[in-house]
Formats: sequence, structure tokens, C-alpha cells
Amino acid sequence: MTYLRGYFFWPVTFTVLGLATVFMIGLQTHHTMAGAVSFFLIGAVLAVLEISLSFDNAILNANRLQSMTPEWQRRFLTWGILIAVFGMRVVFPVAIVAIAAGIGPLAAVKLAVMRPDEYGRIMEASALSISAFGGAFLMMVALTYFVDEEKEVHWFVALEKRLRKWASIRGLEIAFVLVVVMVFASMLTPEKSAVFLYSAVAGLLVFLLVELAGNVLDRAEQARDVARAGGFGAFLYLEVLDASFSFDGVIGAFAFTKNLFLIAIGLGIGAFYVRAMTIMLVEKQTLARFRYLEHGAFYSIFLLSLIMFGQSQTHIPEVLTGLIGVALVGLALLASLRYNKRMPAG
Repeated sequence: MTYLRGYFFWPVTFTVLGLATVFMIGLQTHHTMAGAVSFFLIGAVLAVLEISLSFDNAILNANRLQSMTPEWQRRFLTWGILIAVFGMRVVFPVAIVAIAAGIGPLAAVKLAVMRPDEYGRIMEASALSISAFGGAFLMMVALTYFVDEEKEVHWFVALEKRLRKWASIRGLEIAFVLVVVMVFASMLTPEKSAVFLYSAVAGLLVFLLVELAGNVLDRAEQARDVARAGGFGAFLYLEVLDASFSFDGVIGAFAFTKNLFLIAIGLGIGAFYVRAMTIMLVEKQTLARFRYLEHGAFYSIFLLSLIMFGQSQTHIPEVLTGLIGVALVGLALLASLRYNKRMPAG
């Protein structure tokens, strides 16, 4: 009950309200109890899908939040949830359709309401660009963690020590990502290859710009107050990272339903639980007690980036993506527990 009140009160509350809402939407849409129950079940499945896909995102958020001031932690966990639920689950799908179809935002919303099948078709047609962008961004996130001269804790020691040594090679991560992008692009038709390359380079550029902006903004804050750390720059980084994690969930949701509101509510429920897990990881200092948990999350991110690139060739079920992430984090947790037994605290 303590965990329910302390960490999961709002997620559970939003779950009850959200599922009740999708039930009513289903009833209004189909005018049958079967239709209402169908919407209810799809909403629940989408919530579980989002949680399984974003569990490693919670670990990354917790890792970054630990270096942020309490003020910016609160801002991320309040403003951030509004951006995550409303921005990525509502505005993002509308913006994609508006750009792809060359129509205004209001027209895109009308399309989602009046012609959901056409709306879904446009979203799915944009999957190549989204996969390339998200894959490049997430691969840079993973490589930046492993290719680091200051990294001291290693899970797969031989591999990670070698990656640490290679950190002195300037631009190694960027070169690696570009090579992977070129390999996948070479397997596409010329027209699709151009779209894939453009989107992947855009994802790479956004990562570099966010890193640059984060460093500049945080240094400016530290210049004003030395005690401050991880301010707006870290907040911006986490929001873009959360957006990248949301890509596959939003696109995958269209395999279940074309109803924008059902997708927004279902994935929004999952986003609330991810935020709750993030808070729990920070306050309970879970990452400090389980030394390999971060490693599992970053390995999961690297594989997720490859999967997103792989989706340019064939459809990869989102359930498989979620299972891989959960499995890697689970293995990292077991490895951490074994380490704690061998090296007890004290």
C-alpha cells in the first residue's frame, strides 16, 4: 500500500479514468457493448506495450535525474509527463500526418476522427522516416554510454574495456552509426534509401545539437550558481530521449487501432507508470545498489536502435522489442544480485 500511495497513486488513478474513458469512446463509436469492451481491452494492451517498451527508458531517466537538482527533477516529473502524454501521444501523430499529407493540424485531427483508416495509412507510410530518425538517435545514446574514457564499471568486461579504450578516437560513435545507416540504406530502393539516409542523418544531428545545447545551457546555469547542475539542458535531453523511445510505441499502436484518442489514452497510461518507476528508481537509489542495471538498459537501447533500422526491411513485432528489453534488464538485475552476494556491502 505504501508503494501504491507513494509512487503509483496517480498512474493507477489515470488507469481507471483512462480505461473508463476508452470504454465510453468504444460504446459511442460502435453503439454496442462488444465494441466498448474491445476498446477497453485495446487500451489495456497499449498500456502494457508502452510499459514493456519503456522500462529501460525509466532506468535512463533515473540515471540522468540523479545529477539534476530537486527543482529540475520536479519539473521533469510534472511538465515532462504533460509533454510525454499530450505532446508525443497526441501532437506527434497529428504533426506527422499533417506534414506527410501536406495539410493543417486541424485538418489532420479531422482526418483522425472522420477517416481513421486513411489517417493510419499515412502514419504507417511515415514509419520508414521515423525508424531511421529514432534508430540513429538511440544508437548514439547507447554508444555514448559505452565509448567513455571515464566509465569504470563493466558488465561484459572484455568488450566494454575495449570500447572504453576506443573512446580516445574522436568521432568513433558518429562514424559507426553512419556505417550502420549506410548498410541498411544500401538494401533499400533508391527512393526509400534517400528518405532513410535523410531521416537518419537528421536523428544524428538532433542528438549532437541536444548534447551541444545541454552543455551550453548547463554551463551557463553553473556560472550563475555553482551548486546547480543538470538544469534545462538535461531536461531537454531527457525529453528528446523520451520522444525517441515513443516512436516505436506510437507506430506500433496503429497495428491495434487507428483511433487517435484510444492510442493517446492507452500509451498515456503506460507513460504514467514509466514516470512512477523513474521516481522510485531515483528515491530508492536502485541504480546504486544494482551496478549492472544501467548496462542492461543501454544494451537494450542499442538493440532497439538496430530493430528500428531493421524495420526498414521488414516488420518486427513490438511485443518482441519489449520482451528483448525486459530480458536484458532482467539479466542485468540478476548479474547485479550475484555481484552483491560476492561483494557484500560494508
